[in-house]
Amino acid sequence: MVTLNINGKDMQVDADPSTPILWALRDNLEMTGTKFGCGAALCGACTVLLNGQPIRSCVTPISAAAGAKITTIEAMQADRIGKAVQAAWVKLDVPQCGYCQSGQVMTATALLRSNKSPSDADIDAAMSGNICRCGTYQRIRAAIKDASKALS
Repeated sequence: MVTLNINGKDMQVDADPSTPILWALRDNLEMTGTKFGCGAALCGACTVLLNGQPIRSCVTPISAAAGAKITTIEAMQADRIGKAVQAAWVKLDVPQCGYCQSGQVMTATALLRSNKSPSDADIDAAMSGNICRCGTYQRIRAAIKDASKALS
C-alpha cells in the first residue's frame, strides 16, 4: 500500500511503487479525468500537478509522489485559478474532441499560478509539449489570456 495525497486527501493505493501515477489514478482510484495519450511523456494528455508543477503522470512513478501533493483535473472546480481556466475554455469553445484538454487545463493553471499575466511567448513556452491533435492552439492561448484577465 502506498499513501498518496491527491486533491488534498490522503488515499491508499494498492500498487507497486513503480506504477505510474496515471495508472494509480485511473485503475486503482477510478479517477478518469487524467487521460492516457502516448505513454512516453510526449503529448501532455496525462498532465497533473505535483506540488503545483505540471508533470507527465504516465512516466512518473507513485514512489516519486511520496510526501508530495498531486492535483488532478477533478480538483479544478474547487480551485480559483483552475475554475477561471475552465470557464475561459468553455467561453472560447477551446475543445474540439476534448481528449487533451485535462492536460492543457492543468498546465495552464500551473502557468497562471506562477505568472499572473503571461505574454504569448510565456504561454507558448509553458504549453509546449501539450499536443492538441485538433490544433486549437490559438484558442488555448486566447483562453489563458481570458482567464488571466478574469483573475486580475
